[in-house]
Amino acid sequence: QAQLVESGGGSVQPGGSLRLSCVASDSSFSGYPMYWYRRFPGNRRELVAAISSKGTANVADSVAGRFLAFRDNAKNTIHLQMNSLKPEDTAEYVCNSNGIWGQGTQVTVSL
Repeated sequence: QAQLVESGGGSVQPGGSLRLSCVASDSSFSGYPMYWYRRFPGNRRELVAAISSKGTANVADSVAGRFLAFRDNAKNTIHLQMNSLKPEDTAEYVCNSNGIWGQGTQVTVSL
């Protein structure tokens, strides 16, 4: 069964950076758009970034100018580079593609 596995989360201070990765279990994902979502307490979910199969990326207005999303199809991987992190970025970050969800990686931004 195809899987997506995220990594790279952690705890940082405001203004810090993290790079998240999501590795797909096989190369079939290279033909699909891939997405980063984040889930907040109370199960509110926000689409953070969308990356087309050819690598065109768009990010949400709430993270524009701070987050970058990109993919490496040769490694079946997408990344989310998060800079200038704010406490309101605290959430579980999850990747999604073709109906498959990863398990998520927690990002906590606090002093």
